[in-house]
Amino acid sequence: MRNIRGKAKYTGAPKDMADAINSSEIVEDFLPKPEDLVFKKKTVKVTMNLSKDSVDFFKVRSRKLGVPYQKMINSLVDKYVERYGRA
Repeated sequence: MRNIRGKAKYTGAPKDMADAINSSEIVEDFLPKPEDLVFKKKTVKVTMNLSKDSVDFFKVRSRKLGVPYQKMINSLVDKYVERYGRA
């Protein structure tokens, strides 16, 4: 590939492929920003006691997945609420 007047010129590719690449146009990014994909729920900070075995379970699993263990527990509680409804 070489650059001619600010536009890439493809060489070494089959002619039809090079022509297709050279006649292509840049399309502006139409996808939302990553932060716009995250729907943040309103949260409430709570203090609760959990068994050591439960916390250890989530800590081990979360390390393997690379996520905070608190988020895993929160997700579990949210799924329970989805399944059995709100108060």
